[in-house]
Amino acid sequence: MAITRRVAQAPSSPDTGRATLVALLRTRDFRRLLGVRLLSQLSDGVFQASLASYVIFSPERQSSPADIASMMAVLLLPFSVIGPFAGVLLDRWRRRQVLYLGNLTRFGLGLGTAALLLLRAEEWVFLAAALLVTAVNRFILAGLSAALPRVVDADQLVTANALCPTAGTVAAVIGGGTGFVVHQVLPPGPHADAALVTVAAVLYLAAGLAARRMAPELLGPEHHPDRPDLRAALGQAGRALAEGVRHLVRESRPAVRALAAVTAARFLYGVLIVTVLMLSRYTFNQPTDTRGGLATLGTALAFSAVGFFLAAVVSPWCTRRLGLDGWMTACLASAAVFVPALGLSFAVAPIMLAALLLGLVTQATKICADTIVQHEVADEYRGRVFAIYDVLFNVAFVAAGAVTALVLPLDGRSVPVVLAVAAAYAISAIFYARGRAERR
Repeated sequence: MAITRRVAQAPSSPDTGRATLVALLRTRDFRRLLGVRLLSQLSDGVFQASLASYVIFSPERQSSPADIASMMAVLLLPFSVIGPFAGVLLDRWRRRQVLYLGNLTRFGLGLGTAALLLLRAEEWVFLAAALLVTAVNRFILAGLSAALPRVVDADQLVTANALCPTAGTVAAVIGGGTGFVVHQVLPPGPHADAALVTVAAVLYLAAGLAARRMAPELLGPEHHPDRPDLRAALGQAGRALAEGVRHLVRESRPAVRALAAVTAARFLYGVLIVTVLMLSRYTFNQPTDTRGGLATLGTALAFSAVGFFLAAVVSPWCTRRLGLDGWMTACLASAAVFVPALGLSFAVAPIMLAALLLGLVTQATKICADTIVQHEVADEYRGRVFAIYDVLFNVAFVAAGAVTALVLPLDGRSVPVVLAVAAAYAISAIFYARGRAERR
C-alpha cells in the first residue's frame, strides 16, 4: 500500500513542526479535545497518587513488589480481558458522549471512593471502587485516541500525536506530583487520601463539562443505519474483534509491528517503574519515612514529565529525518545503552536522569505507534484497534509487575534485572529494525 510506505518512511512530510503546531492550536475543535484530555489525565494523576499513598506508602504496612503487582492486576487485568468490547461500543456510540458521560460517571465514583476511605472500609472494597473508575478510564482513553483524526488533517497527525498524548501524560504526572505535594502537607492517613480522591472527582467533573462543549456528532463515528442495535452488536463483539485483528494482520502489517514494539516498551517501562518504587521506599529513604519515599517518587515522576515534554518537541523533527520506523528503532536502542549506564549505580542522581530519558524514549515510541496505527487503520475499525492497543498496554504492565515481583528484592537493587531490561530493549530494537528492512 502506498500509504504504508509514506507513513513508515515519512520522507518529506508536510508536518513542519512549529507551523503545524500553531495551526493545530488555532483549530477550535482540536483545542477542545485537547482540553478534555488534559483535564481527564490530570485527574487520573491525582487519583493514582492517592492509590500509591494508600497501597504502597501507607505507614501501617510494609509493601513489597508482590503488593504492587497485585494492585496492578486488580486494577488493570480484568478490564484487559473485557477491554476489546469497549472498541465495539466506541465504533457505535458517539465518542463525544463517551467523553462527557464517562467523566461524569467517574465524578460520582470518585466521591464514593472518598467516602469509603473516610469510613475505613475494607481494602478490597476500596480496590473494587477504584477498579470501577479504571474501567471507565478504558473508554475515555480509547475514545480520545480514536477521535483525534476527526479534528485534525492527515498531514498533522504526527504533531498532534506528539502533542496530545504527551501533554496528557505530562498532565497526569503533574496531577500525581500535585497529589504527592498535598500529601506532604496533610497528616498521612485516610483523610489525606480521601481529600486527594475528592480533588480527582472534581477534575473529572470539569473534564465532562469540557467535553459537553463539543458538538455531539463531531467526534464520530460515522452513522451507519444498517448496523445492528446495541444488544445484537454486543452479541457480535467477538466476531467484530476478530475482524479488527484480521484487518490488522492483512492490511496493516506496519501497525502490527508498531503495536508489538510499543507493547515491549511498555513491559520494560513497567519493570523499571516497580524498581523505582522500591528504591524510593527502601533504598533512597528509611522504610518508615513514607513522606520521603513519596517525595523521591514524585521527583522521579517530574523528571519523567520533562522527558515526555521533550519527546513531544523532538519527535516531529526526528520523524522527518529518520522516519517513524527509524525514530522508533533509535528510541529502543538508546534505552539499551542508558538504562545500564545510569541504573546500575542505584544512586539518586543517575536514576533521576534515567527517569528523564526513559520518559523521552517511552513517549516517543508511543507517538510513533499512535501515528502508524491511526494512518493504517480504517475509521470503522479504529475504535476496536485502539481498545486492543489499550489492552496490550495493560497486559504488558500487569505482566511486568508479576515478573518483577518474582525477581526483584525488597530494596529494588538488582543488577540482573537492570541488565535484562537493557538486553530486552536491544532485542526489541533489532527485531523492529529487521521488520523495517524486510518491508523495504
